[in-house]
Amino acid sequence: MEKISIVVPCYNEEESLPIFYEEICKVSKKMNYVDFEFLFIDDGSSDKTLKLLKEFNSKDKRVRYISFSRNFGKEAGMYAGLESSTGDFVAIMDVDMQDPPEMVIKMYDIIKKEDYDCVALYTSSHDDYSIIRKFFTNCWYKFIDKLSSVKQVAGARDFRLMSRKMVDAIVSMKEYNRYSKGIFSFVGFKTKWIDYKTPARVAGKTKWNFIKLFKYAMEGMVAFSTTPLVLSALIGILFCLIAFVAIIVIIVKTLVWSDPVSGWPSLACIIMFLSGLQLFFLGVIGMYLSKAYLEVKQRPLYIIKETEKDK
Repeated sequence: MEKISIVVPCYNEEESLPIFYEEICKVSKKMNYVDFEFLFIDDGSSDKTLKLLKEFNSKDKRVRYISFSRNFGKEAGMYAGLESSTGDFVAIMDVDMQDPPEMVIKMYDIIKKEDYDCVALYTSSHDDYSIIRKFFTNCWYKFIDKLSSVKQVAGARDFRLMSRKMVDAIVSMKEYNRYSKGIFSFVGFKTKWIDYKTPARVAGKTKWNFIKLFKYAMEGMVAFSTTPLVLSALIGILFCLIAFVAIIVIIVKTLVWSDPVSGWPSLACIIMFLSGLQLFFLGVIGMYLSKAYLEVKQRPLYIIKETEKDK
């Protein structure tokens, strides 16, 4: 029979884990025509997450786990899971039940019957977001879609079921600075998108705050677009032309009409504005340079402390 690997990154999810495991087991019973592998990635949790995973493995050999030496982030967790998975199809899911396990049945049927390489989910409503977060989220997806060299689907989630060919293509991209939503689009393959309403978490609290989301958004912009660099160069050229024209106007006014050069307060404001603009674009260049610096160092994406094979 074909096998489906369920990759589940976990970070301090002791409250959600038992609920998720129970539900995914129910799904596996309904899908008795395929084999399952449950691959949990413990991303350096400080609670009882690893202990629970060991208990699951002791009674269910379909459960595998990889425990990191520290917290490396969800991107590293997803990559480790994809790299270690053995299934013919691989699904990435969140353990908080915001990715309903029941959807795996529908996703598998679509892949098999409609000849897709991937079935992915997105949320268009964002009803659980605050007004501010919803505003920035909508603006961001419109912005990144214009800048990016690959298609960015608004509201796209990491929850998706992929064929082995697509997973192998993703794993072959070993870049250190990872933005999986962009990588999923970059590798191509035929994808069907399903709109669904994200349910609330069953337990625990989200690990994402505004700062982390902002940093992740910047990661996506730098990883799949060089437009900010081009934009900074174009704005620099524009301001040079404006300054050249302004100099000509001042010289002509002084020579023809003997108009004295004045306006030091306004000049100081202009200097402050241009200085701030220069620092901003210097920061943009620094972001790209820092990513190149991290790639050149070739550090591992994650370090494994233990797996189910170490028992």
